[in-house]
Amino acid sequence: MSEPIEPDTSRRLSRRHLLWGGAAAAGVGAATAAGVSIVGNTSGSVAPTSVGEGSQPGGTGEFTPQEAFEGAVPFYGAHQAGIETPAQSNAVFIALDLRDDVDAAGLRRLMGVLTDDAARLTAGQPALADSEPELAVIPAQLTVTFGFGPRVVALAGKSAPDWLRPLPAFGIDQLDPAYCDGDLLLQIAANDPLTVTHTARMLLKDARSFALPRWSQSGFRRAAGAENPAATMRNLFGQLDGTGNPTPGTTEFNEAVWSTDVPSWLEGGTSFVLRRIFMDLDGWDKIDRLGREETIGRTLDTGAPLTGTVEGDEPDLEAKDRLGFPVIPAFAHVRRAKEHEAANKMFRRGYNYDDIVLAGAESVSNSGLLFAAFQADVDKQFVPVQKALDTLDLLNTWTTPVGSAVFAIPPGCEPGGYIGDTLF
Repeated sequence: MSEPIEPDTSRRLSRRHLLWGGAAAAGVGAATAAGVSIVGNTSGSVAPTSVGEGSQPGGTGEFTPQEAFEGAVPFYGAHQAGIETPAQSNAVFIALDLRDDVDAAGLRRLMGVLTDDAARLTAGQPALADSEPELAVIPAQLTVTFGFGPRVVALAGKSAPDWLRPLPAFGIDQLDPAYCDGDLLLQIAANDPLTVTHTARMLLKDARSFALPRWSQSGFRRAAGAENPAATMRNLFGQLDGTGNPTPGTTEFNEAVWSTDVPSWLEGGTSFVLRRIFMDLDGWDKIDRLGREETIGRTLDTGAPLTGTVEGDEPDLEAKDRLGFPVIPAFAHVRRAKEHEAANKMFRRGYNYDDIVLAGAESVSNSGLLFAAFQADVDKQFVPVQKALDTLDLLNTWTTPVGSAVFAIPPGCEPGGYIGDTLF
């Protein structure tokens, strides 16, 4: 890690002009963009917490690696697991398309089977027809979360919330249909990749008579036990990603996440957006550290805003340097997000991805972020922030959304019920 950079404003000014004269100038021209937040909602105030995203890069409190694997996350309850649950190290997001001959009765059978096997597997028990039961005995904090697309709601004969549709087009989007939309979502996460893979295989076997895979996207964070689970994750740009997340169990979280002004079948559920964001790591490598930090508006090592000293400090958007320039530049990601986030807070639960580089490719990486966000209302929370980031956010120069999907996450269920039983 390089030595800390002194706040030499004359140096800052000259480098800012250099940045704007090169990559920045090109970036703003191309960045009338919907860059989904790579460092996330850049609110300042963050209370330390023992679960979810924390306020310090190292987190707070003591932990042992064994904690990542011992015990199981309860499947049944008012809300589905995998939302408030501390983010596990590995995840796969799978979208299915229902077969043409599936009707409401078939959909009910499908959700009954999926619910039963998901409950078994998350408890460390084999699925009902598990051909490799030995792979199910270590749940590693496994969670399975289900989401519905518009077609599922229509098949059940119920009305859908207005936001259950594809997101509006954003300027930076270069969407590949191979990573968009779908009828049924499976979010499978655990602290062991073998557990994730086995669970996905069992549930896909359950579903194959009713639905076919549309896409599958796998992601990762730090290995379980490598750092305190209260620490904010880092994305592949090296930035802390998730600063300012509402803390599960608080009033702020409940108001931001759980849907209320929705059809009755979705009450106690939430909305889910998944954006696959390609990150130009090769291009990012060409920008010096100061240029990177001014693009974000935060330091890379601690995640503190340029006007603060620790990650949880509130960004001061009015602060000027001795030459009268804003300390946090107008093009900085933190400013673009902060100026429009007050009533639009969401809960981010992202994962990195790193796919193979094709033979003969000039780039040495094919990587990015699976930006997963939960919020009560997509139109009122997610879309306004992305529209703000669509203009002037310099980070868009190195990020490109290539996939996009929106799902309704129904509430949880009790033993004897199934996920989605409120829909029928």
